[in-house]
Amino acid sequence: MLAAYSHPLRLSADASRVVVRPFHLAWQGNGSEPGRAQRLVRAVLDLDATETRRQLDLVLADFEARHWQTRRVFATRFDQIRTLLGFDAGGIDDDKRQLIGAYFCHEYSYAAAALMNPSVVPHPDQSGLSPSTLRILMSLRAVGEGHISSVAFREGLISAGCELTLAPEPPFATAADAPDADGIYDLDGPTTVYRHPDSTLSGTVIFPITPAQRNGLEDLRLTLFTHDDGSREYIGTYTAYSGREIQSELMRTRDFRAIDLVPIRGAAARNKGMALFPRKIGGRYMMIGRQDGQNLFLLASDRVDQWEDGDLLLKPVYPWELVQIGNCGPPIELDEGWLLLTHGVGAMRKYAIGAVLLDKDDPSKLLGRTVEPILAAHDQDREGYVPNVVYTCGALRHGDHLFLPYGVADSSVAFAFVPIAELLSKMS
Repeated sequence: MLAAYSHPLRLSADASRVVVRPFHLAWQGNGSEPGRAQRLVRAVLDLDATETRRQLDLVLADFEARHWQTRRVFATRFDQIRTLLGFDAGGIDDDKRQLIGAYFCHEYSYAAAALMNPSVVPHPDQSGLSPSTLRILMSLRAVGEGHISSVAFREGLISAGCELTLAPEPPFATAADAPDADGIYDLDGPTTVYRHPDSTLSGTVIFPITPAQRNGLEDLRLTLFTHDDGSREYIGTYTAYSGREIQSELMRTRDFRAIDLVPIRGAAARNKGMALFPRKIGGRYMMIGRQDGQNLFLLASDRVDQWEDGDLLLKPVYPWELVQIGNCGPPIELDEGWLLLTHGVGAMRKYAIGAVLLDKDDPSKLLGRTVEPILAAHDQDREGYVPNVVYTCGALRHGDHLFLPYGVADSSVAFAFVPIAELLSKMS
C-alpha cells in the first residue's frame, strides 16, 4: 500500500440539509368527483382572510427560517399549480397564493441517508490565490428519502503540505431550477437547470428532472474539458436511474450557472461508469467505459454525446479485482501518460482503488498497472451502508500529489493525498 496521507476531515450524511421540493397529489378527478389537488385548492380558497393569515403564519413560523426565500418559493409553486389545474387566479390575494403553494410543497432532506462518491475539478474562480493554492469544486452524490440520489457540491482549497480547507456550507440549500419543469418528471430530452443567482455552489443541489432520472442522478464524474479552440468546459458523465432502467447522461456547463443535462445516444449509453478524457486524442473524443460489467473498454467518438461500444482495454488480473474492474473517474494527464484510477472488487465484495498508466498518444496501450491497490477499505473505512467499499468518481493533480476524495462504505467521504512519483513506481 502507498504511503498516502489521509486527511482527518470526513464528510457524512446530514439530515439537517433540507430544501423545499414539490409535493404531488393526484391532479385529475375521478368521474364527477374533483381530484385531491382541486379539492385542496378549493378548501384554501374557502377560508376567510383571518384564518388564511393564521394558517400561513403557522407555516412560516415553522419553515421560513429553514429555507431560502420561502415566500417566493410558495408563490412560484402556486403559479405551477394554477397552470396545471387551469383555474383563474384573478382575485386570489397573496396570502392565499402562498398558502396554496405551501400545501403543494414539502421539506426534503437530500443528504439524510448518505453522502458519497465524489469527483473534483478546478473551481471556475481561481482569483486571489497564491501559486501553491488551488480552489477546487467537488461534486457529491447525496442520497435522501426514498434512496433517491441528487448531485450536491462543495467548494474548497488545497495547498502545499497536503492542506485541505472546505468552504463552510451556507445555512440554506437551494435546488437548481428548470423553469419549464413542475417537478413531475414530464420533460424529455436535454434539459437545462439554473443555479439560483444568490446561491453559492456549496449550497446548490441538482435533483432528477426527467423520467429517465426519476430515481436518481448517480456518480457524477466531472472533468474540465479543453476544446480544440482552447476554450474550456466542465463536462461530467453520470448515471440516470428511472427506477427500472439506467442510462448514461452528460452534465455540461461553462460556469455552473446554466447547467445542461444531456442524454447520451448510442449503444454505450445503456451502461454506467463512463469517464471522459479531458481533451480529444487524435482528433476524437475518448471515453473509458465498462460495457460488459466486468472489464474496461476504450471508446472513441466524433461527438461528445454519441457513443457506441468500444474496444477491450483491461481485464481483471490480480486477486483484489477478480470480480470486476471499472474506472474511478476521468483520466488525468501526466508527462508520463494518462493516469487512470480504477476500482477492483475482490473476495467478500471488497472494493479497492488501483491505477493504470496509458500511453498519451494511444490510450489503448497499457504502460503500467498497480499490482496492489493504492487504497482499500480497512478499520474505520469498513463500516457503513455498504461495508468494505472505497470508491471515487475522480481525483485531481496538484503539484507532486494526487488529491483523492473518496467514498467510504457508500456512507461518507474521506480525503487522501497520494505522491504521484511513488504511485508510478508501484506499477509494473
